[in-house]
Amino acid sequence: MQVAVIGAGAVGCYYGGLLLRAGHAVTFIGRQPHVDAINADGLLLDMQGFRGHLPAKAATEASSLAPPDLVLFCVKSADTEQAGRSLAERLRTDTLVLSLQNGVDNAQRLQAVTGHPVIPAVVYVGSEMAGPGHIRHHGGGDLVIGASSASEALARTLTAAGIRTAIADDIETTQWTKLITNCAFNALSAVAGIAYGPMMQVEGAEDVIASAIEEAATVARACGVAMPQDLAAQILKIPAAMPNQMSSTAQDLLRGKPSEIDFLNGHVVRKGAELGIPVPTNHALQVMVKLAERGKQLAGKRD
Repeated sequence: MQVAVIGAGAVGCYYGGLLLRAGHAVTFIGRQPHVDAINADGLLLDMQGFRGHLPAKAATEASSLAPPDLVLFCVKSADTEQAGRSLAERLRTDTLVLSLQNGVDNAQRLQAVTGHPVIPAVVYVGSEMAGPGHIRHHGGGDLVIGASSASEALARTLTAAGIRTAIADDIETTQWTKLITNCAFNALSAVAGIAYGPMMQVEGAEDVIASAIEEAATVARACGVAMPQDLAAQILKIPAAMPNQMSSTAQDLLRGKPSEIDFLNGHVVRKGAELGIPVPTNHALQVMVKLAERGKQLAGKRD
């Protein structure tokens, strides 16, 4: 397949790398340092059992793409509309578009600006950009995608590339579960610059996490989304399984990039306000990250 990865970051490069390794032709759209490294040496895929450079193409603009068979749309939530508009003219009627983004409404927002069907997905992977064109995998890698007429064939293709893929009829529940997981861990990991394992060793951290989960689950149920009763217990198992993983929000702050906090805890805050549901813990976590972002901006100006 001809595959385009829009947003060559930790998620896009990992899944694009697996498709490359399986023999598909992958073009990465990303920032200049990654584009230059990939065009010069290929994508360096660094994972348990495999480490090597995979030949690939890369560019900074989607306008350079030939119409692809499959798009992995992996940009940050705040960039969905802008990136979607630049992609729209490169899509064929039979191009499959898969949104591998945080949050619960990116697929709808992308579909609105492209006029093209978008399959929502939920990503379960721990990965990071360890350098220009260098993707390092820490754990996980499963995908859950929404049901559509194309989903079964797409799931087979992804699974054959080593990407274990399930299809969910209730993708909204799966998306909210992932959102609530991000609400639980991302802000604390980001503000402290700390991985999940040592984060959980701090007294009171689990109480804050449990409160964020309960608030967000209450909002989800008020939105008509069915949530499992043991949700908190499920989420609190994650740090033990991925103790060395830092949240994507933490990685954004470390690199001086804008975070997605307004689409994570911030989404819960907005929905809570609309529904008259108090969510003070999620609001505090959102503000903490925005304060950290502002502090880095001011420090950069002083430097």
